[in-house]
Amino acid sequence: MKAPRSIRVATVCAVAAALVASALTSVSAQRDRRERTLFVGAVDDEGEPVEGLGPDAFVVKEDGARREVLRVSPATEPMDIALLVDNSTAASQEITFLRSSLSKFVQLMATGNKIAVITLADRPTIRVEYTDDAVKLKDGVTSLFSTPNSGMTLLDAIFESVNGLRRRETPRAVVVPVVTDGVEFTTHYFRDIVNTLVKNRVPLHLVTIGPFYHDESEHGTRERSFLLDAGPRESGGQRISLLSPHGLDGAMEKLAKELRSQYKVVYSRPESLIPPDKVTVSAGKPGLTVRGAEARGETGA
Repeated sequence: MKAPRSIRVATVCAVAAALVASALTSVSAQRDRRERTLFVGAVDDEGEPVEGLGPDAFVVKEDGARREVLRVSPATEPMDIALLVDNSTAASQEITFLRSSLSKFVQLMATGNKIAVITLADRPTIRVEYTDDAVKLKDGVTSLFSTPNSGMTLLDAIFESVNGLRRRETPRAVVVPVVTDGVEFTTHYFRDIVNTLVKNRVPLHLVTIGPFYHDESEHGTRERSFLLDAGPRESGGQRISLLSPHGLDGAMEKLAKELRSQYKVVYSRPESLIPPDKVTVSAGKPGLTVRGAEARGETGA
């Protein structure tokens, strides 16, 4: 017995509607996969954040091929900040400056973000777990003391901090070490640290106090020296070099302002089975410096 024509028509319409819905979903998902996000800081020649920028201010490339920037907006997503503090013997003369400057930094950055305070003497030690509690963070940095007869573990701390960030789902994350030129104890190689930063999309914003001489004969000092150059540059961060701690207040204030004024840059990636090896962002206008990294949590081609 044949089904009534009205039922057959309704069935065909339902199937057609399902196919259209499926196609629209597929197109939407495809579009979403092709849209990628960068979180980017933009500063002028004085290191001050530049507001009101549009797509023409950013040049995004994947493996050297330029991509279309679709839209730009202020970044409002929360950020995880691993604040690494040198409290080794070498920092004994700078510890008062560190307490004061980092206290102001955490006060500026705590709202809407989570910060962990990790010290570097002898071994990486978490002093304050990730929190947005400004009082707890201030207490953590103002109670710092240098550890007698100790060396620094910068490479170890960066490696462990990034591995810890992998378990967190925050779309933005940065590592901010503030270190002096003392003895470095590590068995790591700088290239492993850089690869870990890049793979996990964590920019390294590194503040150094002192000359930091290169020494080929000592493993820790040699690998740290290479990291100071390659880590910030390849991860989308920066190195802020200070000869004395007297400039630390201004340096940390500028860094906080840059991080708080980042842009969310969305660009288009052509459909591909293989994701690019390298994504870079540069300035599309003179007098502008931009730096940043891909949003964490985005996967696929």
